[in-house]
Amino acid sequence: MSTSGAQTAAFFREIVQTSTIWWVRDDDGSPTPVSSSGRPVFPYWSSEARARRAAQLWGPQFRAVSMPLDHWRSAALPDLAKDDFRVGINWSGQRLTGWDFTVDEVINRLTHVLGEPPYDR
Repeated sequence: MSTSGAQTAAFFREIVQTSTIWWVRDDDGSPTPVSSSGRPVFPYWSSEARARRAAQLWGPQFRAVSMPLDHWRSAALPDLAKDDFRVGINWSGQRLTGWDFTVDEVINRLTHVLGEPPYDR
């Protein structure tokens, strides 16, 4: 399994265990890099330590922030879908690289890990 694949698997496993999602922000908002598809990506991490490493790489003004899994699922992800953002998952390394997915793909993976019926729009 690739590093990005392992990071993705760890993301879903860990957020279900802790019921917490982490992201990085400063006083002006969060970094939203552009994916290779040309769409903005909102990256998330499955632990505070992972998010803090990302914050340090982006600069001293950034900090790790958490939210409950239920809120991420019911509010943050739908907002990202409305704005046509992709979701970055546990980006790592000096250049903060990793996989990103559509919101629907993230919801499908999450429902699978939670053992819920398949997501359908």
